Amino acid sequence: MDPLALGVSAVVLVAVLVAAAVGNPRVPPALIAVPGALYLAVVGAIGWPDAENAVVEIAPTVAFLVVILLLAHLADNEGLFGWAAQLTAKKAGRSAKGLLLRVVLLAAVVTAVLSLDATVVLLTPVVLATAVHMRIPARPHAWAAGHLANSASLLLPVSNLTNLLAFAATGLSFLHFTGLMLAPQIVAVAVEWAVLRWMFRDDLAVEVEDPVTEVPPAPVLALVVVGATVAGFAVASLAGISPVWPAVAGVVVLGVRQLLRRRTTIGDLVRAADLKFALFVLGLAVVVRAVLDSGLEAGLAAVLPEGTSLPALLAITAIAAVVANLLNNLPATLALLPVAAAGGPGPVLAVLIGVNIGPNLTYVGSLANLLWRRVMGEHAPRASRFSFMGAATVPLTLLAATTALWVALQLS
Repeated sequence: MDPLALGVSAVVLVAVLVAAAVGNPRVPPALIAVPGALYLAVVGAIGWPDAENAVVEIAPTVAFLVVILLLAHLADNEGLFGWAAQLTAKKAGRSAKGLLLRVVLLAAVVTAVLSLDATVVLLTPVVLATAVHMRIPARPHAWAAGHLANSASLLLPVSNLTNLLAFAATGLSFLHFTGLMLAPQIVAVAVEWAVLRWMFRDDLAVEVEDPVTEVPPAPVLALVVVGATVAGFAVASLAGISPVWPAVAGVVVLGVRQLLRRRTTIGDLVRAADLKFALFVLGLAVVVRAVLDSGLEAGLAAVLPEGTSLPALLAITAIAAVVANLLNNLPATLALLPVAAAGGPGPVLAVLIGVNIGPNLTYVGSLANLLWRRVMGEHAPRASRFSFMGAATVPLTLLAATTALWVALQLS
């Protein structure tokens, strides 16, 4: 352990996380993360070869994230999210409880297929507008979108940036990963729905005053492209090809069409790609690597349990959830993966359950929470209220999802 290097690296990491939590557009997190990473390399807290390796290792994951953000943006331009929300509302009729169930299912599908960022940034505003149109309290449905953006991101390697980071460490194929996480995904969504339904029972007792009766035409091309892309992920995995290529194909089909029809511009696509966030992730990877090499990795190795018994998996999940709420789930994943990977895919998947569901406990737990708060604007709950809701859902969801993972591992 190098106490001096650990101290300097920790200070830089805290500065990066504060910048991400504050979300000041004048000081984007990348503006702290990238210079911070360079500073740590210059002062010797991390060697230049190690810094370069950290960037090279995470670069394919970051590239995939950029492509998925583009695909979600283009699908939104085609009207996919508006159509899905309207259809959901029509099926609910005059029942606010029915709407909540359908919003939970819709958010789970969008999160699993197009990642949690699509749910937070693109689906949440549509859900809010739909509830306002129906003249019912919007809180239950907005909370559902926010919570499911985290809790429903277990299923596919592409559902969350944390999954992408961990996928290679599991040593599993795309289909095997999905098979093991199917049961945790189902029980996590079910528990979230049950708890939210109970917590918001008064809001959900209100009858819909203005039900949705008209639904716009289905965006057939967007549905086909997104469906083909998801199928392409599985095929690419079987063929040993990176999942980024099916996503690139989807972006090309929708992007070329919209550019030719002047429904988007190159500038719009660049903004949707969120390259500043990509730079932030690259810089953060170097900073976290410096903290790990300075002693944190050894400390985590001493704390993280070994084995795949149910008590061990529950302990790993709990530790991952705590670290995610202290550091944010992205650096928590980067920190825990090297240690968990030594135990095989079971501990890695348990870490994912902790860092994906656990952040529902605090705003700083995940970048998705911070984005959700920004989307909610003046309707965003206070931090204490957010944590109160998280305390009602997170422990039960972690317990249920981890138990389901243990069962899946026994059966496989």
